[in-house]
Amino acid sequence: MPGPTGRPACGGGDAGHPWLLDRGGRGNDATRLPAWSTGNAVRPLVDGVAYLRAVAAALEDTGEGDVVFFADWQGDPDELLTDEGPTIAEALSAAARRGVLVKGLVWRSPWDVLKVLPERNRHLAQDVRGPGAEVVLDQRVRTLGSHHQKFLVVRHAARPAADVAFVGSLDLGHSRRDDAGHRGDAQTMAFGRRYGERPSWHDVSAEVRGPAVRDVETVFRERWEDRAPLSLLPWQLVPDLARRLLRRPPGLPPQLPAPDAAGSCAVQLLRTYPRRRPRYPFAPRGERSTARGHAKALRRARRLVYVEEQFLWSEEVAEVFAGPLRENPDLHLVVLLPREPKRGGPLAGPPLLLGQVRALRVLRAAGGARVHVFDVENHAGEPVYVHSKITVVDDVWACVRSDNLNRRSWTHDSELSAAVLDAERDPRAPRDPAGLGDGARRFARDLRLRLLREHLDRAEGDDADLLDPSDAVAALGRSAAALDAWHDAGRRGPRPPGRLRVHRDPVLRWWQRAFAAPLYRHVLDQGER
Repeated sequence: MPGPTGRPACGGGDAGHPWLLDRGGRGNDATRLPAWSTGNAVRPLVDGVAYLRAVAAALEDTGEGDVVFFADWQGDPDELLTDEGPTIAEALSAAARRGVLVKGLVWRSPWDVLKVLPERNRHLAQDVRGPGAEVVLDQRVRTLGSHHQKFLVVRHAARPAADVAFVGSLDLGHSRRDDAGHRGDAQTMAFGRRYGERPSWHDVSAEVRGPAVRDVETVFRERWEDRAPLSLLPWQLVPDLARRLLRRPPGLPPQLPAPDAAGSCAVQLLRTYPRRRPRYPFAPRGERSTARGHAKALRRARRLVYVEEQFLWSEEVAEVFAGPLRENPDLHLVVLLPREPKRGGPLAGPPLLLGQVRALRVLRAAGGARVHVFDVENHAGEPVYVHSKITVVDDVWACVRSDNLNRRSWTHDSELSAAVLDAERDPRAPRDPAGLGDGARRFARDLRLRLLREHLDRAEGDDADLLDPSDAVAALGRSAAALDAWHDAGRRGPRPPGRLRVHRDPVLRWWQRAFAAPLYRHVLDQGER
């Protein structure tokens, strides 16, 4: 995979800041994005109930002259934002009727050729209505690629202090509205049978306030203003006209100034855009700051890299994590994965599993027993689908991602992730886990502890033994071992606290590996070379 993590050829882009890419380090001079912004307040929203509730409140708090922009991989218009509603389509339409400018970009899959009727189309484009409301289906990607960005921005014409953006891996769709109890969303999507009738879903997004809100808006505007046709396939013209779908987005009003500082966090938006024809005007040679940002942060890793990840597929991306493991004998890597693919099956399952097995082999060859891989279950013993995409390095640098750790996300699909570096240092020991003088930072450490408490069934504040990286790794291992032993003994006696299980690699037969390898490499995890 030449180039995705390499240093830029000019501009000194990797030298200016120890953790963040400078403008040259982004490798894309055409974008209007700054290198990063400071003075932001960032709040993690763990699991879909918290995220969708916050989105509902932000949309309800809009009025005439305000702006709502969003991008999504997949959205279901009838997905409830809270138990009582409204649905996402109702909330957006109600805002539009109040005089809010509502614009949305939802990826259009080329495989949707049979979804001609509105009631069979899972996208939001048909159901968001009102003056100034336009949601378009966006197919401006590489062949077999997708728009995988998931974000929402609210700007207030007269109240910039209320501006907010949401960035992460949560779609506005079915199955996402789950909470820490992981009993699942009543509005389900198709899953593998092993996840039960009401699949559990673990996910994370970030709520951002401050100057970075304008940066997230800029990402939307750059995509919206791309003059390439929205649809790539000529046979989509007639269905689009029948459904009154836009073929080209109209213009947008001028962009408001950035909100004032609201907190202590620097936020750097990391993206993936491939080289595409016609070229993206805002990334004519593509952009791989997602990969570059991770590579730079991981070079400073010394004690603990904590990852939650839906699709760890790629040996090349795994190598970015493996290098620091080889170079730093005290470094541990903790990875949380789904127990098995969401929709396995005899054809799709083996390529998914083969890619993961190969990536884990690279990591274990580099770190041995210092690589700890877990999956998650709820208290009923059903697996929880890990859809979150989180990277935390030594309690300093944290990234809330839309990208998965594979070639596709780092070179081929569009992605948007928020790297957060909090200026506020955490006073709890160890104050400088890595010993490099960076200290532990409040946002990164609080995010890691918040996630570990959920997975270990801990109450808020019950994390004193999780502060030190070595102690945290040991606590995770003990909890998973106890739960594994309880299952192995036939679930006799009280269930131990915690939801983690030691992840067991699948065993693929020779014939499964034979047909899975080309599908994995050339379809599932294709990358731009």
